Amino acid sequence: MKNKILVLGKGFIGTRIKESLCCDSSDTRITSYRDALKVIQKFKPHTIINCIGHIGKNVDYCELDKDKTLLANSFVPVILAEVALRNNIKLVHVSSGCIYHYDYALDKPLTEERVPDFFSLFYSRTKIYSEAALSILARTYPVLILRIRIPLDNRPYVKNLLTKLTGFPGVIDLPNSVTYIPDFIEALKHLLSINACGIFNVVNKGGLRYPELLDVYKRYVPDFSYRVIDCKKLRLVRTNLLLSTRKLEHSGFAVRSIHDCLDECVRQYCGLLHTQRSRCGRKPRTGQSAATSGVPANHLWRGANKSGCKGGPV
Repeated sequence: MKNKILVLGKGFIGTRIKESLCCDSSDTRITSYRDALKVIQKFKPHTIINCIGHIGKNVDYCELDKDKTLLANSFVPVILAEVALRNNIKLVHVSSGCIYHYDYALDKPLTEERVPDFFSLFYSRTKIYSEAALSILARTYPVLILRIRIPLDNRPYVKNLLTKLTGFPGVIDLPNSVTYIPDFIEALKHLLSINACGIFNVVNKGGLRYPELLDVYKRYVPDFSYRVIDCKKLRLVRTNLLLSTRKLEHSGFAVRSIHDCLDECVRQYCGLLHTQRSRCGRKPRTGQSAATSGVPANHLWRGANKSGCKGGPV
């Protein structure tokens, strides 16, 4: 293989990339340079795609285990960068766009040049720490940083935005940049093919309001209902923002509007969910979300495996 790729991390994003690129992957625990070097010596990759990270059930859980969060989100990317640098390996780091304050009245979609300034969440701080180091290295070495936001996928999974929203009692109504995973994978392939380096916002064009997605979902699940909640009443520290896709488009990649993806996403999602429920012999109760209708949330997508309906999160 001309460019042997190794994906590190077998979570939501890592598994999707591994399956799409048909490449090696490893979930070896890395806590030191020696750990990382052993993995490199075993697989001998030309490119590492780092999908290791910690968020827990949501970003608030990062506060409960600061050591684990700091290790996975800040230290491991730097360790991998050093191993990659010393062994002439390209490093692709999957980062986050949840690192900015944003004023809808004053700000335009944020470019990659904007300095991160959202320190109110520990999760965001750990992402800023690693990105600060890697972005400096990317000026000289083959380091590519991909910022994603609020991943939306056409497959049921607990970390999928659609799965989350259909399980919430209410949703906010603010435009947000979202990464549609099938498009993210195509963007990744493109950026690898042109040997891109530096930081790229890898989100879809435009802002998604959550009710827009759920209205499409209702067309496929008519009994589903939701209500809109005032963001301020949630009293949660969160980032809501729009990222610019101009740099990604200038690289030669055609970025789709997030609104052009919604029907495709929901239609395929519901089809796979129906297949999973059929395997488990369960049907949704009237008025219940299909995403929470009998298949446990952490079993969605890969939960219905060869052994029946048992399985765990990816």
